[in-house]
Amino acid sequence: MLFKMSETINISNCIDDLQYVLENAETVIIGAGAGLSTAAGFTYSGTRFDKYFSDFSNKYNFKNMYSGGFYPYETLNEYWAYWSRYIYINRYMNPPNPLYNKLYELIKDKDYFVITTNVDHCFQKAGFDRKRLYYTQGDYGLCQCSEPCHEETYDNSEIVCKMVKSQGFKIAADGSLYLPDNITAKMLVPDEFIPYCPKCGKPMSMNLRADGTFVEDEGWHQAADRYELFLRSHHNTKVLFLELGVGYNTPSIIKYPFWKMTDKWCNATYACINKGEAFAPEEIRKKSICINADIYETINILKGMINKTKES
Repeated sequence: MLFKMSETINISNCIDDLQYVLENAETVIIGAGAGLSTAAGFTYSGTRFDKYFSDFSNKYNFKNMYSGGFYPYETLNEYWAYWSRYIYINRYMNPPNPLYNKLYELIKDKDYFVITTNVDHCFQKAGFDRKRLYYTQGDYGLCQCSEPCHEETYDNSEIVCKMVKSQGFKIAADGSLYLPDNITAKMLVPDEFIPYCPKCGKPMSMNLRADGTFVEDEGWHQAADRYELFLRSHHNTKVLFLELGVGYNTPSIIKYPFWKMTDKWCNATYACINKGEAFAPEEIRKKSICINADIYETINILKGMINKTKES
C-alpha cells in the first residue's frame, strides 16, 4: 500500500522536515529520473521541440523528440541529421534553468553519491564529481557499435558538432545551437560524417539502454562498483535518500531499492520530490518525506531556507 504524504501534511511543513534531515544527514544518496531534467527545462515537446525539429515534424508528423528518435529513417544521412541535433541540444547545451547547479550547492559539502537514469550529463556540467555518479542507462555523449561487436564506447562530441554545422546550424559562444536567419536547415549529413565501428565496420549507434545491444563499458562497470561500495560503507550513517523526478518506467533501478534500504537501514530517511508522483510505502511512512510539488521551485525554496539558516 502506498501513501501520498502531501495529501495529509502541508507541503511547506514537508520542506521544513527535509531541511532538517538534509542539514543533519551525514550521507546523501540522490536518485534522479527524467522528471529532474524536465524541471531543469529539458523538455522533449512543445516550444523546444518546434525550435529544433519543426522540419522533421512537418515531414513525418511526430510531435516530440522521443518519437523522432524511434522513426525508421530510410538513410543513415537523415538518421544522423536528426540524432546529431537531438544529442547536441540534450547533451552539449546547458539546461534552460540552473536547477542542477542549485542542487549541487545543497549537497556539495556532504558525503554524496548520485545514481541516475538520465543520459544528459547535467550532473557533471553542474560540478558534481564524476566519480560519485552512476549513469545506469548510458550517455548521449557516447557512441557504440550497433552490433555490438565489442564492449567499448566512443566520445561523439567532435563528430556531433560537425554534423549539426553541416546542416546549417551555428554554435554560439555559450554553446547554444541556433539557425541563422534566412537559412533552411538541411535534413541530411554528408556521408563522411556518418560514424562506423572502427573494428567491424557496422554503423555506430548511441550508448543508450533501449534494448539488448546496450554496451556496459569499463567506465560503466567502474561506476557501478563505486556505487555498491558506497552503499556498503555508509549504511550505518545518517542517510538521506533523495529521490528526484523518478517515475515508474524503471522503478527497480532507483525507487524500489531506495524504499528497501530506507526500511532496513536504521538511520535512513527517504525523501521524494515529484509533482504528481510523490509516494512511498506505508511501511516506511514514519521515515519518509513526500513532496508533491515542482522540483525546481522546491529546491529553490530549500536552498533559500538553508542559506538563511547559515547567515543567522
